[in-house]
Amino acid sequence: MVGDVHGCHTELVHLLRELGWHVEPDGAHHPDGRTAVFLGDLVDRGPGTPAVLRLVMGMVAAGTARVVRGNHEDKLVRALRGREVTVRHGLEKSLAQLAGESDGFRRDVLEFCDALVPHYVLDGGRLVVAHAGLPERYHGVESARMRGLAVWGRTTGEVDARGFPVRHPWAEEYRGAATVLYGHTPVEEARWLNGTLCLDTGCVFGGRLSALRYPEREVVSVPARRAWYPRQGAPSSHGTSREPA
Repeated sequence: MVGDVHGCHTELVHLLRELGWHVEPDGAHHPDGRTAVFLGDLVDRGPGTPAVLRLVMGMVAAGTARVVRGNHEDKLVRALRGREVTVRHGLEKSLAQLAGESDGFRRDVLEFCDALVPHYVLDGGRLVVAHAGLPERYHGVESARMRGLAVWGRTTGEVDARGFPVRHPWAEEYRGAATVLYGHTPVEEARWLNGTLCLDTGCVFGGRLSALRYPEREVVSVPARRAWYPRQGAPSSHGTSREPA
């Protein structure tokens, strides 16, 4: 289970190899037949969004990976369709990088990102993965409310000192039976809370790229090569957002 990559291709290759994967530019496989699950936000902010997409799309096509939809994929789909969208928070990086790719590759990216599901229920219901997390009553449910929570989460209605919305700390209230793995809100360190684990450890901001070996429940991280995108707030230690969408 791999946290928010945000275009950090070098770090992703490093992490996959650290996890025992054999990596090629357009795919990867594990000698033990493992499947990688990406928690969304493959794109934006970092220097290598096309390379990340080429690698992960190849893995999905080969059946060695699954991906849930992140809010950054959601915005990229709208932008690639020519819909009105505010180009900020790293979307400008993806669009500039994809402009250097072929029309065919951009079509493949649009099709791939548009087909991503909001969440997965895995391991017989014992594991749920969703980009922004998901309360128990929405596990396995198909609804507009579920999609909004899984991809975007929700806010408290408050704003921080810089005027950005504060995300609702849903994991503090979680008491469900399933383990929930998510990203979306950068944290300094991946820590378990009420059966949930946030794996967004802020790689693109100079933190680390993290994954969870499951079912071993072992967190594996690699350091960022550098801070690739200006940090607009310190990552949270407990899940309250200090970073805009």
